Amino acid sequence: MSVDSDAAKAGDSGWRETVKIVVHALILAIIVRIFFYQPFNIPSGSMKETLLVGDYLFVSKLSYGYSRYSFPFGLVPFKGRIFGAEPRRGDVVVFKLPRDNATDFIKRIIGLPGDEIHVRNGIVFINGKAVPRVRDGDYLGPEEGGRPIPRYKETLPNGVSYSVLDAETDGRFDNVGPYIVPPGHYFMMGDNRDNSTDSREQSQRYGVGYVPYENLVGRAEIIFFSAAVDDPDAFRLTSPWTWPFDVRWRRIFSLVR
Repeated sequence: MSVDSDAAKAGDSGWRETVKIVVHALILAIIVRIFFYQPFNIPSGSMKETLLVGDYLFVSKLSYGYSRYSFPFGLVPFKGRIFGAEPRRGDVVVFKLPRDNATDFIKRIIGLPGDEIHVRNGIVFINGKAVPRVRDGDYLGPEEGGRPIPRYKETLPNGVSYSVLDAETDGRFDNVGPYIVPPGHYFMMGDNRDNSTDSREQSQRYGVGYVPYENLVGRAEIIFFSAAVDDPDAFRLTSPWTWPFDVRWRRIFSLVR
């Protein structure tokens, strides 16, 4: 047998092994994507400053179990949830928009089934009690045009605390309710209170309304990448030399709370 023949066989074997490794890696990635963690990017500023446009995060599907909306395109059609677990008040959740059951939204759970929610002068009331909030400085991002937005620290009845932005107390959704959350549904709000379409908007055509348990996709867990796309000099994928300046390094691997 010639040296050339041996080299050709070794080359063929090397290619086959490479293809096998790539196929196995793809299968593993698909399994992780379907059953464990789904990547998600933030397309709007409704959750500032908890989440910013240009954040990329992992959503845990294990947190609440599985429904038909846990799987791509709803390919596994069944009702309800399997291996279900109840979400906590204050969780940041990705869910399918109830009016089309297709569009991904991300908001914070404020109201649980049976809760009465209303908002007065920007203050959230849960079952008749005001959610405590204290002034916590200002938020100033490059997308705000130099205008600081008042930031507050809210603390829910179960002790979960987070930051909200609220520049107005007499805006469209600053005096609304009461809302009675139906059984098996949740009341969602964005942390950027003046710029969030959420459960406060109940219209069939434009609103979010109450979110069924079945529509929950998973809980936001960790930011794995973040780029300053709100900046006028937006993240330039085709210009690697700009990446050190575009990437928000301090947000990478930060937990979503």
